[in-house]
Amino acid sequence: MNVLVVLAHPDPASFNHALAATAVDTARRLGHRVVLHDLHAESFDPILPAPEIAKGAPIEPWLERHCDELAAADGVVIVHPNWWGQPPAILTGWIDRVVRPGVAYAFEEGDGGEGVPVGLLRARTAVVINTSNTPAARERKVFGDPLEAIWKRCVFDLCGVKDVRRRTYSVVVTSTPEQRARWLEDARELVSSAFPRSG
Repeated sequence: MNVLVVLAHPDPASFNHALAATAVDTARRLGHRVVLHDLHAESFDPILPAPEIAKGAPIEPWLERHCDELAAADGVVIVHPNWWGQPPAILTGWIDRVVRPGVAYAFEEGDGGEGVPVGLLRARTAVVINTSNTPAARERKVFGDPLEAIWKRCVFDLCGVKDVRRRTYSVVVTSTPEQRARWLEDARELVSSAFPRSG
């Protein structure tokens, strides 16, 4: 199984990096081929230029590699903090440039783009791991957990991925080493259940 892991956090010492490393290690131990993209470490350019918008538009080879890896993935893991109720800008740019028409979705014949797209992704399961400094109860009551809608309904569902498993760990800023160890074990179990051992 091919598992794509995408990490979006600028600090290599962050808990997000520990979560992504756990996801990568877990998937590899289960016999999967893993591709990791640490978007900040790679200096991923999130700006979508106008000539790149259309389906079939020519794109740079490095970006085409991202698209090919997404298309080939049997499973996807996304790791990022909750910033202002949304993914960091670098990850939003990754969505803009990689989750593109002809790669992740397409419109039916005769549809000018106003209809519901048909999902093209091969992956059947996605795992989204978030961190937050907002208590879970306040997140739900005050903000309505916008990341749930973004990932489940606005991104993966429209690209054909119906099994989306999401976990948020909070409050990170006041967490103890013991809490973080428990969260990492929980993330390991989450990835293991989403992508069982090959063969």
